[in-house]
Amino acid sequence: MSPAHPKRARPALVPLAIVLVCATLLWLVVSRSRAEPASYTATPTAPATGTEPTEPALPPSTTPGTARAAAPQPPPTTAVPAVSAASALAAALPALTGNLSVAILDPATGERAGYNDEHPYVTASIVKVDILATLLLQAQQDHRALTADERATAATMIQNSDNDAADTLWSAIGGPAGLRTANTTLGLTETEPIGASWGLTETTAADQLRLLDAITATDSPLTAASRAYLAGLMTSIEDDQIWGVSTAADPDTTPALKNGWLPRDATGLWVINSIGHITHAGRPLLIAVLSDDQQSMDEGVTQLESVAKAAAPAVLTNVR
Repeated sequence: MSPAHPKRARPALVPLAIVLVCATLLWLVVSRSRAEPASYTATPTAPATGTEPTEPALPPSTTPGTARAAAPQPPPTTAVPAVSAASALAAALPALTGNLSVAILDPATGERAGYNDEHPYVTASIVKVDILATLLLQAQQDHRALTADERATAATMIQNSDNDAADTLWSAIGGPAGLRTANTTLGLTETEPIGASWGLTETTAADQLRLLDAITATDSPLTAASRAYLAGLMTSIEDDQIWGVSTAADPDTTPALKNGWLPRDATGLWVINSIGHITHAGRPLLIAVLSDDQQSMDEGVTQLESVAKAAAPAVLTNVR
């Protein structure tokens, strides 16, 4: 915002000193605004650990004013400051079309990175993971195993992304109310069913990261058996649905994956989402990439995969 202009009704009576002070202040405001970066900056999904990067201390000198020819300071353009994972992520992302959000977690270190990860999106079919997690949690609370019919329906819902199977289990968990209750236990805070349709549930990339953590972490409300069952289905996705965040995985590894895609009737634009547990550079990572306002499914998938591959190294290459 520009500073207010001084009153100009009686310019002849304004002392020269005041004019000079105002001009100086205006120059400082403009200079400061020009120093802000023009590109976006990433927002971490959690407060960064450790301290903020600080300027290194000068080496000691035995005599004040003595030249330090033996240890010259590099020019500013060659300095490599410590960066956060979020900054590394922002720098790695290509130019984006539509809306897109990323959230990544390295479970081994707790390092997180996110870009636009609080932006809401409809889930499309990625909510099927949440539906199954809810069913498993409810079964645990009832001290029972899933029935054979429930297991068969769950497999079809996750592996084939079958919508009829999702309808069946959505009713079984109690619809929106059941999902809300389970998500409170699972630690989700930004996922909200909208109306009667499971596919229009709203969520954020940050909350999908919480879901992935809940279905993989040893301290999850879900038992080891429930987590293993979910992981088994997510690593057995039918071949034509293996795209999205799985492209950032190391070769010869099997990601745990669920994708969602949905054309919006009102705009003709696409929702393209992908969440998963992958191995990148030999390290397990949880990653969620959500997007909407994509011109077509193919273009949305291509962009999402490019972003996943660019973003995955951010939590591993961070220098603190």
